[in-house]
Amino acid sequence: MGLTVIRNADCVVTMDDARREIANATIAFRDGVIVGVGTDSDCAAMIATADTVIDAHGCVVTPGLVNTHHHLYQTLTRAVPGAANASLFGWLQRLYPIWARYRPDDVYAATRLGLAELALAGCTLSSDHLYLFPNGVTLDDTIAAAASIGLRFHPTRGSMSVGVSAGGLPPDSLVESEPAILRDTIRVIDRFHDAADGAMVRVGVAPCSPFSVSQGLMRDSALLARDKRVMLHTHLAEDADDVAFSLERFGCRPGQYADDLGWTGPDVWHAHCVQLDSSEIDLFARTRTGVAHCPGSNCRLGSGVAPLMAMVARGVPVGLGVDGSASNDSGNLLLEARQAMLLQRVVHGAGAFDPRTALHIATRGGAEMLGRHDCGVIAVGKRADLAVWDMADLFSLGAWDKVAALVLSPPPGARDVFVEGRAVVRDGDLVQCARAEIRRDAQASLQRLMDAA
Repeated sequence: MGLTVIRNADCVVTMDDARREIANATIAFRDGVIVGVGTDSDCAAMIATADTVIDAHGCVVTPGLVNTHHHLYQTLTRAVPGAANASLFGWLQRLYPIWARYRPDDVYAATRLGLAELALAGCTLSSDHLYLFPNGVTLDDTIAAAASIGLRFHPTRGSMSVGVSAGGLPPDSLVESEPAILRDTIRVIDRFHDAADGAMVRVGVAPCSPFSVSQGLMRDSALLARDKRVMLHTHLAEDADDVAFSLERFGCRPGQYADDLGWTGPDVWHAHCVQLDSSEIDLFARTRTGVAHCPGSNCRLGSGVAPLMAMVARGVPVGLGVDGSASNDSGNLLLEARQAMLLQRVVHGAGAFDPRTALHIATRGGAEMLGRHDCGVIAVGKRADLAVWDMADLFSLGAWDKVAALVLSPPPGARDVFVEGRAVVRDGDLVQCARAEIRRDAQASLQRLMDAA
């Protein structure tokens, strides 16, 4: 790729160690890597020799947003009657029968729809937790979908092995044998995982939850992940029912359950952690165990307000997640950053959580938690994953502090998004895949699922 320059930005939010915000700024990148950052005058020579120059007047440029927890297959089951007002366990029991009818083309269509929504809202890197595999579905279906959109992708091979007949929550028809789970996990890691800087795909290991897998599978998954040098992910302490299940079934709180099974450390991140107590927060801080904070989903399911302030203050690695679209109904990370800030202010007061802290968690915080030290920062040598936000449009116009306004009065989407230096969104529309095609495939799968229900 030739030299591309984004110039004349009102502000570039670098998210570097000094948290620099550069006015009247330029970013230059080539072959997927940032080669220059500074004021327009600092970068005048690069502007003069660039192959492509993009004007960002009226815009703020940030690192691309990072989504650390999602179930992309759920994008086709938003606002399902009977699940809309349920808490976690009841919500799952309502949706399991629908998900059991999924086919590979449904997962592909749902994943493309969810990733397109994320891309248009400024996301450049998304994880995904696929933990059910009916009717020939494989993780390969989601990876193919991500490639068609152009996002950097961290799919995790999830699993459920304890059905309702064995005391678990999912129906027996949706669980797999543990040897089969481990074999397929090895297959997808060997086929798709890329540990190099700039990797577009990294695979993780992700048994679903304490109420759907055995302790043996949790231990074996941790051993497998560390043998393959990949990350570990699961749900933990999502709501009061989750904690009660752990106490009754395992005789301990979720944090101890995780630690006893090898599920703490810098290669582990847990989703939600709404109900962690002080000792569990200290455990996660000490072991550098990450948390994907999903405020929208936590509100939607009535799970509670996560102790985010305490986690950040004690040094727990934290990123933001939109969670499944069936438990959030939206895939917009700036709205999650705003919700995270607002919930902490509800609990701790109006000055408790700064918009810039929320934006940091949504970018560099999530990237680092996922082990991506090559992303999440606008600096020379980092990957060119960027979001350009038009702050002169109606939704944000009137803001005096345009960086704070990204969280306080966010635009509905990004103007431009670049991943590895390649345009994924330009002028508010997808570049690598047509909206009409995504809509057509999603609508066909949705209609089939609704007819079957």
